[in-house]
Amino acid sequence: MAVFGWIVLALVFVDELLAMAAFGVWGWQQDPRWLLVWMLPIAAMLVWFFFASPRARYGGAVVRPAAKVIVFGLATLALWDADHETWAVMFFAFSVVVNGLALLPSIRVLVESE
Repeated sequence: MAVFGWIVLALVFVDELLAMAAFGVWGWQQDPRWLLVWMLPIAAMLVWFFFASPRARYGGAVVRPAAKVIVFGLATLALWDADHETWAVMFFAFSVVVNGLALLPSIRVLVESE
């Protein structure tokens, strides 16, 4: 079961990277492109760092899940607004499944033991 848990946690990390890429895709289609294409992912990374990561300084029982919903939700909306509706739906489904699996007690214990 530990192998499955680590695979799920690796997929959660991939999901986080995909969210940052979604913000970059949306930023690429806006003006000023040169600024938003890298500023939006950095802003999302900072939100994740301070509120949603396992060792977040300001994370908590309510703040951490709320920050995750906001980041993944906005990333989904960013893909949708960038005319990548299919990718947005697939990203949303992937995020829900992978983060749902990460909440299983046998997988959560892997994060808490680190």
